Amino acid sequence: MTSLLSVRDLHQQRGGREVLRGLDLELRRGELVGLIGPNGSGKSTLLQTLLGLLPDWRGSIRVDGQDLALAPDQARAVMGYAVAPESLPLVITPRQCLGIVARLRDAAIDPAIEGADALGLSPWLDRPVSACSLGTRQKLAILLALLGNPPLILLDEVQNGLDPLAAYELKRQLRARVDAGAAVLLATHGLEVAERLLDRAVLLLDGRIVADWNRDDLARFRSDPEGGLEHAVAQWMRRHRDGSGSAA
Repeated sequence: MTSLLSVRDLHQQRGGREVLRGLDLELRRGELVGLIGPNGSGKSTLLQTLLGLLPDWRGSIRVDGQDLALAPDQARAVMGYAVAPESLPLVITPRQCLGIVARLRDAAIDPAIEGADALGLSPWLDRPVSACSLGTRQKLAILLALLGNPPLILLDEVQNGLDPLAAYELKRQLRARVDAGAAVLLATHGLEVAERLLDRAVLLLDGRIVADWNRDDLARFRSDPEGGLEHAVAQWMRRHRDGSGSAA
């Protein structure tokens, strides 16, 4: 498959601390990749760096062939990202939010309105965002990320706060986008869901990708209830804590 995202030797600091330490990551078209790691491991920092929201990184980031350092606008144009629900504008409605982003991306709004119905957002489309619950705002953030069918979709813990129907619809939508050739990088703590949904899972520890499990690995995890993805991640984390730096 064609590489859509290529990250090489990425370094990033926050608050004077090096959070990403020579990270390498590759995403290909047509795959749904889970970004797994403990709190503070750098998942959000990685996503924000990929979006060009955090300056002063070192290394190489190429998105669909575009160098993020040399052509940031062209690289970002390929991406869709779900902003944190608390970052959404409060005084306008979800329908207005969708309309603004649709115009910016030169995309039709109708598919997003249909998506709002599938996610259960329709009753809130014309109320101020300030009147929406956290889960409802999360649905809006997801729709904004998917609007216009961006080739690369970056999602940070977007399952949080979703009701079961919306969570099911999110999984269905992501699989449909991936099957159509998009690539999705999904930061998640939901290992049981990840095990069933993902094509690959990568583990971020101490600023580096230390494990990369493919579709066959995930299928093996699913067939072994006592040795699943959760067990594999726990092994890596224990070994990392104890300083051995590797896992079976």
